[in-house]
Amino acid sequence: MENNVLDLLVVVDMQNDFINGSLGTPEAVQIVDKVAALIGRYDPDNVYATRDTHQEDYLQTQEGRNLPVEHCIEGTYGWQIHPDIAVMLGNAEIVDKPSFGSLELASMITDRIMGGNVPAMITMAGLCTDICVVSNALLLKALLPETPIRVVRSCCAGVTPEAHEAALATMASCQIEIVD
Repeated sequence: MENNVLDLLVVVDMQNDFINGSLGTPEAVQIVDKVAALIGRYDPDNVYATRDTHQEDYLQTQEGRNLPVEHCIEGTYGWQIHPDIAVMLGNAEIVDKPSFGSLELASMITDRIMGGNVPAMITMAGLCTDICVVSNALLLKALLPETPIRVVRSCCAGVTPEAHEAALATMASCQIEIVD
């Protein structure tokens, strides 16, 4: 990336429950090393991460009634970012989000880009492609329509491989670049 372009990385929900916990998948396990390597290519000040965050009453929420699998309960091992990712994130900004998309994350990034009045590029990776990655990518695209956003296919995994591909197609339709 050119020196005069702010190059940001957003790492979505690389948490134990989504990798090898209650909602883990083999595909999620397979991207851990790739996501860690991707983080290592960025200035730590330009990396943001999200953490899906639920409370003990999760099963009584609308999401919990539709997905009745307890996960990412704040303070539990499953809620924590996978250790191989956490070490690479270091002191990166981590946003706890109670829903699929994070308005707080979108606001932070929008304020940074607009406040600095510099061109930017946003790269995204993480879990799950078809739920939280797509939600955050579309929020950012809606708020920053002239900012190029790209999603790294090999650094994302969906609930199923088919859902992953469908989400990538949806994002591509919304002018979010899909890269390998």
